[in-house]
Amino acid sequence: MSSFVEKSCQGLSATGFHRIAYREWGTGDRAIVCVHGLTRNGRDFDVLAADLAESLKARVICPDVVGRGRSGRLANPDNYSYAQYLADMAVLLARLDVPQVDWVGTSMGGLIGMMVAAQPNSPIRRLVINDVGPFIPKAALERIGDYVGLDPFFADLDAVEAYLRRRYAGFGALTDAQWRHMAETSADARDGGYRLAFDPGISRIFKTSAIDDLDMWPLWSLIRQAVLVVRGAQSDLLLADTADRMTKEGPRASLYTVPDAGHAPALMAADQVAAVRDFLAHG
Repeated sequence: MSSFVEKSCQGLSATGFHRIAYREWGTGDRAIVCVHGLTRNGRDFDVLAADLAESLKARVICPDVVGRGRSGRLANPDNYSYAQYLADMAVLLARLDVPQVDWVGTSMGGLIGMMVAAQPNSPIRRLVINDVGPFIPKAALERIGDYVGLDPFFADLDAVEAYLRRRYAGFGALTDAQWRHMAETSADARDGGYRLAFDPGISRIFKTSAIDDLDMWPLWSLIRQAVLVVRGAQSDLLLADTADRMTKEGPRASLYTVPDAGHAPALMAADQVAAVRDFLAHG
């Protein structure tokens, strides 16, 4: 597997500056930004980033959204919001100093990508959205809200891996080596054991706002870029009807369905990597 370089830049919230950590794969002129899901981090894209850096001769950038991974934590958890995430991504895009990027976003990262793509003069050229869309049902948001604020303690990496296998079964058919890699990159050594590598404060929005269906179809109508939607066939977050509507309205996305996954395909299997690679290779 190709290697990456650890880098960082500074974001700004209402309570001060914070670190935005990211990994950069490859040295090509073309830039691809990969943004992870709500409780995850940029190491989820190690397999995909290594492939794209080599096959497309691209520079692949995988940030940790603030509050996750090696990025900083916010002093006031009320500031964990999409407004903050968009501001931080604008800083990252400025740091990259490129006129255009392709964007691959899983779940939360896909929503951020949609919001960036919908802006006037957006730098996004092609957009891959992994298992999320402009409509998210209340039941899926409630399920996420039930676990996102938890801060479990694990005695060892075996316990971390067992937890991840249960919690993220929707990622699909990962190999034992991939689950182990995920365990190693999802937890920090702390308190004589391990804790998950995200700030439980990211859950504040689930506890301070009423949870209801999330409808963003007006945002979808503003997107003009070519879009690929990846969907887990058993996903409860991106419903089949929503994915079908995404192919008929707005940017009229292409759809790739992963039969053995729910929310959200891990983008590690060869067929999933190939689907993303082939889409980004065109246009």
